Amino acid sequence: MIPNSSVLTARSAATSACRLFSSTKRPRPIFVAATKQHVGKTTTSLALMSGLQKRFPKVGFIKPVGQQHVTVYSPTLDKDIRVDKDICLLKEHFELDHIDYRHMSPVIIPRGYTKKYINGEISSEDQLQQIEFAFGEVSKASDAVLIEGTGHCAVGSIVNANNAQVASMLGASMLLIANGGLGSAFDELELNRVLCEKHNVPIAGVVINKVFPDKYEQTKNYMSKALMDNWNIPLLGCIPDRPFLGCPALADLERLFHTELVCGNAHRYRHYSVKDMNLITTSLTRFLENIRSKLPRTLYICHVTRDDIILGFMAEYQRNRREEERPFEAALLVCGRKDKYQMANEVRDMFEGLEGAPVMVVGYSTHQAMQMIHDYTPKLNIDDKNRVGKAVEHYEPYIDFDLLLDRASSEE
Repeated sequence: MIPNSSVLTARSAATSACRLFSSTKRPRPIFVAATKQHVGKTTTSLALMSGLQKRFPKVGFIKPVGQQHVTVYSPTLDKDIRVDKDICLLKEHFELDHIDYRHMSPVIIPRGYTKKYINGEISSEDQLQQIEFAFGEVSKASDAVLIEGTGHCAVGSIVNANNAQVASMLGASMLLIANGGLGSAFDELELNRVLCEKHNVPIAGVVINKVFPDKYEQTKNYMSKALMDNWNIPLLGCIPDRPFLGCPALADLERLFHTELVCGNAHRYRHYSVKDMNLITTSLTRFLENIRSKLPRTLYICHVTRDDIILGFMAEYQRNRREEERPFEAALLVCGRKDKYQMANEVRDMFEGLEGAPVMVVGYSTHQAMQMIHDYTPKLNIDDKNRVGKAVEHYEPYIDFDLLLDRASSEE
């Protein structure tokens, strides 16, 4: 378990450091890279931005090389442009009005880009010039700059723009992010450290995410010792796992299944724990007993041919609302392969007016749907303000900003 003293120390350190950085020297840009996918790189970037904004008047943000993109409006260009999806999250959440979208995501690598690069249709020099120019504009408008990479340090190597190369070109200090553990985490960090060393990129430190609470002190102590003994690199953050941050919202499931809620749109950003999913294979009577006794916020899954369960779910919502027993927070996922099963129009019509009872129809078998949810890692997005706020609130106190800035400001 995490001792109260550890939590208090982390939180008091964050509180006492909420001041402008006293050094007159501008820190090097801080480049955030992960050891692999789904380790919490963007979540860490959110916490870093929050902490840096408490210490500097204007903090810039840039993602030099992006992959998944969205369309946004650029005021300076007066037109829509494509930027990496994480750019929208950081810019809007932290109100980074002093920089324009056009300079925050200079290179996007969509499908087919790599082949064009290999065929000579895209030059390495043009790519790097775009990144350098965009970074220069962000840097001029900011007192400190946070850079988010794409994946691990070697991502982008095939187009000669991997994270370590870009960090070196921009004169940044690297902050490596890994998942909790000791041996495997250290091994993954070593692969990334070697690439940073090759490109002469100083490593400011390491953040270990998603640490099991009962292993927290062990992981923190042994990882700190291993990093200092082997590489003379500090552990700048050890973040205990918070399962809520990995729980998908109904809006995440809409994206996963390429569908929309049939009803209950007001609750699109209600989150459900994967371990509390409940596949209904029993009778209607047993289902009603279950929904009245289980946790209120349970995601139920049934086959589209189970009209009795679907109607029972709707009836239970109406009964619950009438008798006001407890908040109705259950949701129903109705499954069935599109080419074989369809929900009866008469049943679908009955969803009208059930805004408090979220129901989603997906074109997969119950087994496929449950497997897809189990394998899915929900990503932070600007619309899910609750999860974004909770992520920052949870991560920020565990990061040693003073040591990070000292490391980013020193000559190495």
